[in-house]
Amino acid sequence: MALPMTELRNIAIIAHVDHGKTTLVDKILHQCQLFRENQEHADLLLDNNDLERERGITILSKNVSVRYKGVKINVIDTPGHSDFGGEVERVLNMADGVLLLVDAFEGAMPQTRFVLGKALQLGLKPIVVINKVDKPNCTPEEVHEQVFDLMFTLEANENQLDFPVVYGSSKQGWMGPDYKTPTEDVSYLLDMILEHIPAPKKEDGSLQMRITSLDYSSFQGRIAVGRVRRGSIKAGQNVSLVKNDGRITKGKVAELMVFEGLGKEKVKDRELYSGELCAIMGLEGFDIGDTIADFETPEGLPGFKVDEPTMSMLFTINTSPFFGREGDFVTSRHLRDRLFKEIEKNLAMRVEETGSPDKLLVYGRGILHIGILVETMRREGYEFQLGQPQVIFKEIDGVRCEPIEVLTVQVPEPFSSKVIDLVSRRKGELLSVEMKGDRLNIEFNIPARGIIGLRNPLLTATEGEAIIAHRFKGYEPYKGELGVRRAASIISQGTGTAVAFSINKLQDRGKFFVDPGEEVYGGQVIGENPKTDDLVVNVLKGKQLTNMRASGTDNKENIAPAVKFSLEECMEYITNDEYLEVTPKNLRIRKILLDENDRKKAGKSIEAYS
Repeated sequence: MALPMTELRNIAIIAHVDHGKTTLVDKILHQCQLFRENQEHADLLLDNNDLERERGITILSKNVSVRYKGVKINVIDTPGHSDFGGEVERVLNMADGVLLLVDAFEGAMPQTRFVLGKALQLGLKPIVVINKVDKPNCTPEEVHEQVFDLMFTLEANENQLDFPVVYGSSKQGWMGPDYKTPTEDVSYLLDMILEHIPAPKKEDGSLQMRITSLDYSSFQGRIAVGRVRRGSIKAGQNVSLVKNDGRITKGKVAELMVFEGLGKEKVKDRELYSGELCAIMGLEGFDIGDTIADFETPEGLPGFKVDEPTMSMLFTINTSPFFGREGDFVTSRHLRDRLFKEIEKNLAMRVEETGSPDKLLVYGRGILHIGILVETMRREGYEFQLGQPQVIFKEIDGVRCEPIEVLTVQVPEPFSSKVIDLVSRRKGELLSVEMKGDRLNIEFNIPARGIIGLRNPLLTATEGEAIIAHRFKGYEPYKGELGVRRAASIISQGTGTAVAFSINKLQDRGKFFVDPGEEVYGGQVIGENPKTDDLVVNVLKGKQLTNMRASGTDNKENIAPAVKFSLEECMEYITNDEYLEVTPKNLRIRKILLDENDRKKAGKSIEAYS
């Protein structure tokens, strides 16, 4: 029996990183009694990817469904960071409305603005949820005004501006109409969804369903996931697959599944109509954006536009002396296959061949976007090297243009001058400064080049107090050379184990990235030298031992802890004559030319390393 259209709602959740989105979904699942009272379950159910749990961010969109008052509500989780815009574009096409979740203290953040803008362009109806009203010093009424102004700025229509507002605390498990009066549960929010989010419109005609995401099963192979736009579909039906380039192939729906709770449920004896989200098995050769259409009279849906990549990085095989020690997949064939597999489902990423079979250029939306791929590959056992990130320049009306970001920094007032100085040196233009609670909210326009490597200096200058966010604005004329330079490198002369005695004697030369006892190789960058020229040192040399002992010569070494970078910090740190060696267990920065004499001949020219 078909599900009546009035008994279905498709809703996407939009929120900034750490505003409580995944916690809220947990509470909705509990409210709808998806679990027995005595059943054990984990928190943050939607963040089922290890990287998502560790970083507290949503990377991949996911679908769950609940039943409330006889209505099936499909909840679609969306990534909060603009680097994952490819995911956002796709999943919003499956929804009829959005829950905009904002923090009662922080308000709408830059990444929220990016995803909300996409939702409003698609004409989706918003419900605003002001979360964390239990926080001290929060200002729910001001945040309400701020959200209205933001929607007005984003050119929301009258229906969208007439949005309902729900206040509550996901952590405490309540939602209600008044932030001063806690309720018992989140049922008020679910009632608002039923009242304000429109049911899908039934569209008669031949079948049309756009594939918006891919799944994989070791038993059934690739699975196409999407929303039925027009007509109906059932298991065993013969269909056409209209490719993005207009080609048409024929296929058959072997199995049909709908989302129930946290999993999928097989549909055997009924048709699914327009508005239903489903997963289809049995088709071959499909990609994201393709249309599943009627067998005899296929009509394709227009492809959806995904924002272009703004950054590229070179991926190449590991050629260091420690090659093959830790990774299971180390050849150029392994690297190539994995990267081309990634772009099948990651719409905002591109891979391009270079003149060398060992090197591939990967284009993405930012350091985080590419960094998540790199970290995932590390954990899968891949070993490879990365070149310096490069922003993508464009020629617009004969003018060389570069990507510009809107950078927001929240910082205590005493540090504001340091922040403005650091950003201005990187061609940042100050847009606004406003007080938000006990912090200043400073907004800049800055070239994407200027953001690479900016986080660490900002955190250092503000004693770790800065909260940094940025979003892509658009392309503008080239701003000129940045007024910053990275400190020179301390480079290992030989291969072996770093010795405490040597590091201790060299500490006055700069900061070290390696601890005593770590293995290093000739040409590896093992520290930072504040002077202008790279410094080659021998950290393998132990203390000269004699049978004579003299008073005061056996001083205990007092070595400062090594500086350890995260993956994204390493990616931002490397220069054009360096590679980042990535293995399952280690991250090492190295010179492209390991031999000191080769480096002297090549100098610092970019051509020598491209």
